[in-house]
Amino acid sequence: MNKRVVISGYYGFHNLGDEAVLYSMLQALRRAVPGIEVTVLSNDPPFTAREYGVQAVDRWNLRQVAGAVRRSRLLISGGGSLLQDVTGLPSLAYYLGVIWLARLFGRPVVYYAQGVGPVETLPGRRLVGLTTRGARAVTVRDEESARDLEAMGVGLPVEVVADPVLGLGSADMDVAAGAEILQRYGINPGTGVVGVSVRPLPGPGSAAWEIELARACDELVRAGLRVVFIPMHHPADLVASREVAAVMREPYVIVGERMSVSQAFSLVANLDLLVGMRLHALVFAAAASVLPVGIVYDPKVVRFLRRLDLAPAGRPDQLEARALVEMVNLYLDGRVGLLEKTARRVEELRAATSRPAEIVREILLAVPPKGVKK
Repeated sequence: MNKRVVISGYYGFHNLGDEAVLYSMLQALRRAVPGIEVTVLSNDPPFTAREYGVQAVDRWNLRQVAGAVRRSRLLISGGGSLLQDVTGLPSLAYYLGVIWLARLFGRPVVYYAQGVGPVETLPGRRLVGLTTRGARAVTVRDEESARDLEAMGVGLPVEVVADPVLGLGSADMDVAAGAEILQRYGINPGTGVVGVSVRPLPGPGSAAWEIELARACDELVRAGLRVVFIPMHHPADLVASREVAAVMREPYVIVGERMSVSQAFSLVANLDLLVGMRLHALVFAAAASVLPVGIVYDPKVVRFLRRLDLAPAGRPDQLEARALVEMVNLYLDGRVGLLEKTARRVEELRAATSRPAEIVREILLAVPPKGVKK
């Protein structure tokens, strides 16, 4: 049976969040379909092939992309926040274009735990609605994404699943490896360690939130906690971390080295709490039984926190050092109860992470389209 599939997403850009999505998808797909052959459309094909044991082609090379799709049984679009136009219509057009290419070759398309939106332009909304209506199966990671698709005229069934990274568990985590990374920076786990994950923000006024966050970090250090900045995307997040840290007056640590998904996940597992702007820093924390405090730079962050029944710390332009410190202290004081509550929600969501891979399996087991060997 031909078990070739192509995965289209934001891969090979060395963003730990997106790389974690790919890592998690591959884990689920390999469990559901033993012997599956995966080709990933990547910005850095040698890295992707080496890191994940897959075939990879240059996502910008139309001939390579078309060849991979033509040889496949189906296209997986996702996961992550691909169908949005906040970063511009060209990005949205790229992912929709790959989907149309698959349809040109008669290959079914599966949306794999997509986070949809925001799609704010009229052309963008029309294109997403038109393209999605031709998909074989659509799964999204939250209710809001399903509602967005419905509002864009998608009438076919949409399954709400969960972010693939929530499928990671203890088997994907070497806590000792994460502890060793912290120890290299002079920090012993279990001594009150707060992780901080920040990202650069566009537009004026960014210095205000950086100052407030730095003040909050100083207060936490003065209260006896250790503050560790964990960049999720190099070099952008490393620069942002240094900008916040430069305003601080108390000691801090920045983990400046590039980490693999498993290393970053293991590092987060050694924290007591994580303050994060990056969605998947918060997802790492929840999956590793670490308290997540989210700063909402994008709707996807508040959507995730809502699924855990947790309140956000506010938007960057609303950030106040005192309020953030109070929230962190409240979480740490009620740590046991909060962890039990979030653990129950995570387990419920984790059970849903395997569903998209099961759908892929069902399609692969069906009669192949014309011109493709089973």
